[in-house]
Amino acid sequence: MNTIENQQTNFVPASNPVITQGQTLRDSVETSMNNYFRQLDGQPVTDVYKMVLAEIEAPLLETVMAYTKDNQTKASELLGLNRGTLRKKLKEYGLL
Repeated sequence: MNTIENQQTNFVPASNPVITQGQTLRDSVETSMNNYFRQLDGQPVTDVYKMVLAEIEAPLLETVMAYTKDNQTKASELLGLNRGTLRKKLKEYGLL
């Protein structure tokens, strides 16, 4: 039984993930995913897409809200989301 929660709990970041300053977000994601799969060591896993989105979306929303000083209208414009959708996501991650 591999739930997303179990996968997140079992995920242990590498002590030196080799993410360097100046590395693109895309490169950082690729490095992190390669580390994740290496740590699985062949164990079966499911729902990786959903797990990754949850891991990325929460800090993205937190950072954007801090950047916009909690202004939801500015945050929704910055993210390209409807303000109602932003509020729903903020509630989903306990950020509202």
